[in-house]
Amino acid sequence: MEPTEVSFDSLKLHPNLLKGIHSLGFIRPTPIQAQAIPHILAGRDLIGCAQTGSGKTAAFVLPILHKLLHSHLKKNCRSLILAPTRELALQSMDHLKALSKFVHLRGTAIFGGVPMQPQIKDLERGVDIISATPGRLLDHIYAGRIDFADLEVFVLDEVDRMLDMGFLPDIKSILRLLPHKRQNLVFSATLAPDIRRLVDEILKDPVVIQIGRPQTVAVGLRHAIYPVPRHLKTDLLLELLHGQKMTSVLIFSRTKHFADKLASMLERRGLKVSVLHGDRSQGQRLRALESFRQGRNQIMVATDIAARGIDIDNISHVVNYDIPATPEDYIHRIGRTARGEDATGDAFSLVDREEEPLVKDIERALKQTLPRVTLPDFDYKKSAPPKTHHESHHQRPSHHGPRRNHSGGGGGGGSQHRHGRDRRGNRESR
Repeated sequence: MEPTEVSFDSLKLHPNLLKGIHSLGFIRPTPIQAQAIPHILAGRDLIGCAQTGSGKTAAFVLPILHKLLHSHLKKNCRSLILAPTRELALQSMDHLKALSKFVHLRGTAIFGGVPMQPQIKDLERGVDIISATPGRLLDHIYAGRIDFADLEVFVLDEVDRMLDMGFLPDIKSILRLLPHKRQNLVFSATLAPDIRRLVDEILKDPVVIQIGRPQTVAVGLRHAIYPVPRHLKTDLLLELLHGQKMTSVLIFSRTKHFADKLASMLERRGLKVSVLHGDRSQGQRLRALESFRQGRNQIMVATDIAARGIDIDNISHVVNYDIPATPEDYIHRIGRTARGEDATGDAFSLVDREEEPLVKDIERALKQTLPRVTLPDFDYKKSAPPKTHHESHHQRPSHHGPRRNHSGGGGGGGSQHRHGRDRRGNRESR
């Protein structure tokens, strides 16, 4: 039977899970879900590789819930999901809560950048599933609050992003604390050689599922490159926002400082804007996401953390105000639009002369030339205003310099930290 013909009913999931799935209006699994769930239910280690927005989270959350429902209740955590960012840790927990509406399994999300006490209370009450970022998880482990003696399933979610963000030492520290006998699941948007080396150390005779070709984008996605001098990017962005039918727009900025600045400029022009980056509190981030998801704000300005953390359908446009440092980041960013079968969306990139080499790298990765577009009535020769101190330090891309700026912005946040664990927790909060 072809994966597209599979129904959730045919996957032999627990009846109470099916009840929850049906209550959410889901009938047919996505390809990654249809192919991965039977192998996970059979107890196999698995590598699942599919593009952003393909339903990878439910592909492991559903079978984990099923397996835990069929195993004996135990004192300690029975499943651990490790994720690179707080948004992804929360996303897994949101899926768990929605899909386990009619079952009694407890879970909690553990991540840095927020107070410890609510997480401590959840752990003291007892949880079946933990979805966590590495640094804060180790904080709790070293404090004696988490015991993995009963662990059955371990998941590395978005492992490519975790390695890019420098979490390999933390991952290896956590692995040394897990029981040897367990099921291992690895999910990723890409499967580069360094990822294979890591998973070869962890997984035993894994099933490998590849949905679509690596480094591909959605069929219904339209690219457009807008060459423009850097000092005119905001003016051109406003022309695009006012001149095109852009119902829900995600705009990527390289730095946190400029994300705030751009959002303020757009708001002064009468636009409703959400902002998402690592210096926002958890409450601010959740409110920003909800306002954008519900359509109260037409625009969200974000740093790259949102490329993996936002799970919102019907985003009509992704705009790269700054070109990302790698083709992989470009693919992850634009994967926020044209999600789902037959969906369409637009990816606009505002490109100054110094960013052209980065665009060439993207085109080589995609094996296509992206169309260049100019607006006929836009004044591309307008002179630049005098630079302010902050503008002169707005970070430019460099294809010769460091591969990424993972912090999503200039500087490490506003707080001082006394030891390495806090620094690691702060990194995750970005």
